[in-house]
Order: sequence, then structure tokens, then C-alpha cells
Amino acid sequence: MIYLVEDETNIRDLVVYTLQSTGLEARGFADGNAFRQALREQAPDLVLLDIMLPGEDGLAILKQLRASASTARLPVMMLTAKGTEYDKVLGLDSGADDYLPKPFGMMELVARVKSLLRRAGPVASAEEYKAGRLFVSVPRHIVTVDGAEVSLTRKEFDLLAFLLKNAGLVLTRDRILSAVWEYDFEGETRTVDTHILTLRGKLGVCGNLIQTVRGLGYKIGELK
Repeated sequence: MIYLVEDETNIRDLVVYTLQSTGLEARGFADGNAFRQALREQAPDLVLLDIMLPGEDGLAILKQLRASASTARLPVMMLTAKGTEYDKVLGLDSGADDYLPKPFGMMELVARVKSLLRRAGPVASAEEYKAGRLFVSVPRHIVTVDGAEVSLTRKEFDLLAFLLKNAGLVLTRDRILSAVWEYDFEGETRTVDTHILTLRGKLGVCGNLIQTVRGLGYKIGELK
């Protein structure tokens, strides 16, 4: 099930119709209140979220989704008339998994939705990692520090798993963006830095395992 939060009736009806005509279940909502009511009744597989909404904007709704354990890993694609790189980065920094500026083609939307649904599945790895007091199980989607489970968003988990998979290697921001977010930006953005900072904080005493390599990017040392 895909939920769309879009206040413009014509766009909302067209997107829902297009998704349904391609075999995907979809429901549309005009505002955050109707969306949250439906969310309490049934959890969707993906949310399409417009930024410019009456009253509460889409970024505020996104932050609420990411703050709740039950929806922290729910895939979210932003649909918005704002198409500058700054707005794109702002949406991604706030926890969005994808970003599609208006106007967009319906077939592109469907392709991006299906791609995001595929990416939202379990990380394609059967590996487990131990680095000092940190333990990460990719197939079980578990992170612990000193045996206590750490709650991460899906992007934070994917970022940590990617760093561990490439332990000992220096990973540039561009490479991390391409692998974890599947985006290629010209020049640096704050997306990776923001997520690294948050991830370090959540890992507590193990946060210093993620090393900054000045002028290059980030790395986790060789695992023992």
C-alpha cells in the first residue's frame, strides 16, 4: 500500500489512479491529519509526501515519521514544486529516501516508486560485524553497543552497514551518497555529514569508530 499526501485534488487523483493502474495499491490524503488517521489503521509500504501542504508542511510530517520507532524506516519520497539543490538536500537531510520535483511524468514516478520499494527491502547481505563493543547483524537488522540495542533509521543503518562492509577503506562523500542514497550530486552536500554526526551520537561510546579523513571522507578501521 502506498499513501500519498497531496493537497491538490487533480494531482492527488491522477497519481493514485496511475499507481493503481500499474498494479499498486494507493490511497490519497489532502492533509496530515487524514494521513495520520489512516496510518493508525494500516501501515503503508511507502509514503509520497508533498512539502507544501496547508497548515502542517511535509517536512514536519516527515520528521514525525522519523521520530517514531514504528515509522522510522518507512520509505518516504518527497513530491514538491521546490526543485533547487538546497531544497533537495534539505529533504534528504530530514530523512527522505527520494525526491521528485514537480512537474514530473507519471511513468517516471512509477519507476521511482518501484525502485524505492525494491531498495526498501532487507539489505542484500548475510554478514554480521563486530568492532570492539559494537555488533551489527545485517540480516536481522540489529545494532547493539555493549549488548544494548540501538535504534537507527533505515538510512542510518544502511550507512553504518556500508561503512562496515568497506572497513579499512576511505569512502568519499560522493561514493557514500551514490551507494546509500543512490544520488550523484555535483560538489559536496551536508547529507552525509549530517547522518554521520547523528549516527555517532546514537552509537555513543562506539561513535569514534567512524573516523573522519580530512579532505576525503569517512572510514571505519579494519575489523578484528
